Amino acid sequence: MSVSVENFVKSVFKLENTPGSDTRTGSIAASLGISSAATTDMAQKLALRDLVNYKKYQPISLTPKGRRMALSLIRKHRLWETFLHKVLELSLSEIHQEAELLEHQTSEFLADKISNFLGNPEFDPHGDPVPDAFGNLAMDYSISLSEALPGKNYTLSRLDSSEADFFDFSSQNALNIGCAVSVIKQYRNSNMTEIMVNNKSILLNSDISKKIYLTTNHNHDE
Repeated sequence: MSVSVENFVKSVFKLENTPGSDTRTGSIAASLGISSAATTDMAQKLALRDLVNYKKYQPISLTPKGRRMALSLIRKHRLWETFLHKVLELSLSEIHQEAELLEHQTSEFLADKISNFLGNPEFDPHGDPVPDAFGNLAMDYSISLSEALPGKNYTLSRLDSSEADFFDFSSQNALNIGCAVSVIKQYRNSNMTEIMVNNKSILLNSDISKKIYLTTNHNHDE
């Protein structure tokens, strides 16, 4: 399969599984940086290959075959991110772009070898679940920090970004996966969230808080 086909299928999968997103041609076009006309053309071609379901003016969805392809790509991507971070010690902002290139060149055989070498990780360094060889994902109980309840204690479980500035900010403020986070207050009118980390109060805007995901300590311990 070509890289463009694989990226298209993966984009549909991610949009299907992102709350508040949709899989209309305009949304897919925006996520891939291509025109709506090119998106429609690709969807029509992939429908003939039984990878997507396409009907004019309707959201695009993956067929079972398309879903298997997407999960395989995501598995390879997240395994490579884990390898690059743990073994080669690349930063959280560096591993995404490298994994984007490597995922398309990786066989199922090599993916299995990498997974075994890493101890079959369930989550990658960003906290995203890694599909197993059968396409199964570990349960993700996380919620966005912007949705978290004041007065509750959480564990930081996922950092949903590939931007260097975001990871620099997170590192400087000890916002690392596994750290304890207490939500002090949600300022709904100004879209700000106040949290406590390591006995330090931090005020975050929604651009940052929506990229930070938490689990309650109860679910994290399970």
